[in-house]
Amino acid sequence: MSMSMSASTANPRVIVALDFPTADAALALAATLPPADCGLKIGKELFTAAGPKLVETLVQSGHRVFLDLKFHDIPNTVARACVAAAGLGVWMMNVHASGGTRMMIAAREALAPLASRPLLIAVTVLTSLDRSDLLELGLDEDPERLALHLAALTQGAGLDGVVCSAREAAAMRARFGAGFKLVTPGIRPADAAADDQSRVATPAAAVRAGASWLVIGRPITAAPDPARALAQINTEIANALEGCNT
Repeated sequence: MSMSMSASTANPRVIVALDFPTADAALALAATLPPADCGLKIGKELFTAAGPKLVETLVQSGHRVFLDLKFHDIPNTVARACVAAAGLGVWMMNVHASGGTRMMIAAREALAPLASRPLLIAVTVLTSLDRSDLLELGLDEDPERLALHLAALTQGAGLDGVVCSAREAAAMRARFGAGFKLVTPGIRPADAAADDQSRVATPAAAVRAGASWLVIGRPITAAPDPARALAQINTEIANALEGCNT
């Protein structure tokens, strides 16, 4: 028996990627999506085009915003950037785990004194990268193994979790425990195209593997009815979670 929509969105698992070139396009899409049913992700393209004002507008309208800027710089610079992002009222932000332990600790410590601290997660291995891409970079390593190594550094630095492929989620959940947040991009419903992602999974497979939140873009944002597409994915997730609990 499937759950009702109200049950499926009590703790919304979907983060909709607002991968648009303008604020107007992003706001038009966001206006169709109930804040209780999803979070919203703002990445580099949209933030560069629209700036902090768009983030503040979405936060003020009740949306939980994941600011996906993947900070990667010297520790002090990243720490200051994280504090500035927190000042916009974002729900979650990220850094690159490959920036190292000192950088991640600096970011965490900078956010610690805040009364309302955003979640701070780290990117492990981009889902567009496969073994051949890593080899080109001089890394003779399996993507999943490298992701686990970077996630261990992230947990050791005291961050809340990681961005990872759904293919790594089960291993990460087993290794790092229930409290460690796993944010998984590269999510595509079974009938959707993979686009430019190399390591993809369906929403049901991702939550069964232990993903905390699923980042989904074009299957929702390019759908004829984005709200309906979101509702269908939320139902798929709810049914998958119900199956895990029976």
